[in-house]
Amino acid sequence: MAAMIFAVAMTFIDQTIVSIAVPNIQRELGLSSTGVQWVVNGYLLSLAALFALGGRLSDIFGHRRMCVLGVIIFTVASVMCGLTPKGGAAEAWIVAFRVVQGAGGALLFPAALAIVVRTFPLRARGRALAIFFGIAGGLTAIGPILGGYLTQWTWRAIFWVNVPVAVIALVLTFLAKPENEPVPARIDYRGAVLVAIGIALSIFGLQQSVLWGWGNAGTWACIIGGLVVIVVFVWLELRTASPLMDVRIFRIRAFFVENLVLLIAMAAFIPVFFFASEYAQISLHKTASESGLFLLYFFIGFAGAAQIGGRILDREGAKRAVVMGCAIAAVGFGLWASKVTHLSLSDQVVWIIVAGAGMGMMLGPANTDAINRASSLSYGEATGITQTIRNYGASLGLAVLGTVLLTVQRSRLTASLQALHVPNAAQVAARVSQSQGGHTVSSIPHYYSLDFAHATQAVLYVMCGIMAFAGVVALFGLQRGRQELGDAASGAAGADTEGSALAG
Repeated sequence: MAAMIFAVAMTFIDQTIVSIAVPNIQRELGLSSTGVQWVVNGYLLSLAALFALGGRLSDIFGHRRMCVLGVIIFTVASVMCGLTPKGGAAEAWIVAFRVVQGAGGALLFPAALAIVVRTFPLRARGRALAIFFGIAGGLTAIGPILGGYLTQWTWRAIFWVNVPVAVIALVLTFLAKPENEPVPARIDYRGAVLVAIGIALSIFGLQQSVLWGWGNAGTWACIIGGLVVIVVFVWLELRTASPLMDVRIFRIRAFFVENLVLLIAMAAFIPVFFFASEYAQISLHKTASESGLFLLYFFIGFAGAAQIGGRILDREGAKRAVVMGCAIAAVGFGLWASKVTHLSLSDQVVWIIVAGAGMGMMLGPANTDAINRASSLSYGEATGITQTIRNYGASLGLAVLGTVLLTVQRSRLTASLQALHVPNAAQVAARVSQSQGGHTVSSIPHYYSLDFAHATQAVLYVMCGIMAFAGVVALFGLQRGRQELGDAASGAAGADTEGSALAG
C-alpha cells in the first residue's frame, strides 16, 4: 500500500502543482497563453488517451513490471520538464515532455491500483481502497501549496520534486515485492490508436479555437473529426473479440449516469486550480506561495464535505450526496464569480470554501458508486474507463474554459486600451492576452488586473453552469438506494433491455 501510494502520488500532485507556477513558467520561457494551457492540458490529455491501454498492458505484462516502468518514464519526463531550455524551442519541449509524463502516469496508475486490489482480500478491499484514494487524493491539495513554495526558489523544482518521491516508491516496491503475474493476451492496438486520436483531435480543436476563430474550417474539422473518431471507436469496440474497453459496461444504468456526471464535473474541478492561480497572481497581485494558500480555502471545504458525502453514500446511496454536492458547488462558483471583480480576497473566501465543499461532497460518492456498480464484473476495467472519462472531462473543461477566458479578456482589454487611446487596440489586446505572463506582479497595471478579473468571472459563471447541469443529470438519472450485493450482476443481466433507453 505504501509503495503504491508513493507511486501514484506524483500523478495526483502534478494535476495541480503546475497551475501555481504557470505565470512564472510563462514569463521565463516566453510562452503564449495557449501554449501555457497546453503545459497543463498535454498531461491530462495523455492520461485520458492512454489510461485504458496502460491498464491492458499492465494485465498482459504484469502489474509490478508496468508500475516500475511507469514510475521511471514519469520521473525522467519530470526531470526533462525541469531542464526546459529558454528560447524558441521551449514551448514544444515542455509540452512534449508533459505528454510523456502523462504516458508514464497512464502506465503506473492502473498497475498500482491493480496491485492494491490483488494484495487485499475481498472483505478488506473496500477499506484499503478508501485509504489508498483518500491519501492519494489528498495529495492533490498539497500540489498548490508545495508548488507555491518551490516556485519561490525556481519553478523547475516543481518537476524535480518528483525524483525523491519516485526513488522512495521504487525502493518500497523492491522491498514489498508485489506479485507480477503476466496474462498473455491480444492487445487492441486499433482501439488504442482510435481513442487517442479522437480525444486529442476534439480537445485540440477547442483549445485552438481562440487562435483560429470559430469561423475557421480547421477548428470545426478537428472538433467534429475527433468526435466522429470516438464514435467509430465505440462502434468497433462492440465488434472486437478482445476490446481495449468493454463499452457494454455502460449498459449498467448507474455506471453510465455516474460517469456522465463525472465527465461534466471534472470539467470544472481540475481547471479551477489553473484559473484561480492565474487570477490570484495577476488580479490580486499574490506571490506563488500566497496563491497556493489561496487555493487551500477550496480544499478546506472539499476535505470536510468529502467525509459527509461518504457517510451519505454508506447510509443511503450516492444520489443525495451527488445532487446536493453539485447544487452546493454551483452556488459556490456563482457567488464566488460575483465577488472576483472586487479584487478583495476577504470577499471571496466564504464562497471558495462553499464551492470546494460542493465538489468534495459529490466527487467521492460518484466515483465510488460508479466502480461499485460494476466491480463484480470487471473492477480494473471499470476503474480504467472511469479514470479515462475523468481526465477527458478535465481536458475538455480546460480547453473550453481557456477559450472563454481569452475571449473575454481580449474583449475587455480592447475596450480598456481604446479608452487610453492606444492605436490598433484590438491587435495590441490580442497580442498582450496571449503573453499575459510577461508582467511581474508589481508591474501589472490596474486596468489589466481588472480585465483579467472579469475574464475569470466569466469562467467561474460557466463552472456554475457546469455543476448545475451535472446536478440535473444526477437528479433525473440516478436512482435512490444503496448498492446491494449482486446489483452489478443484475444490472448486466438487464443491460440489453436498458441499452436502448441509455443510448437516447
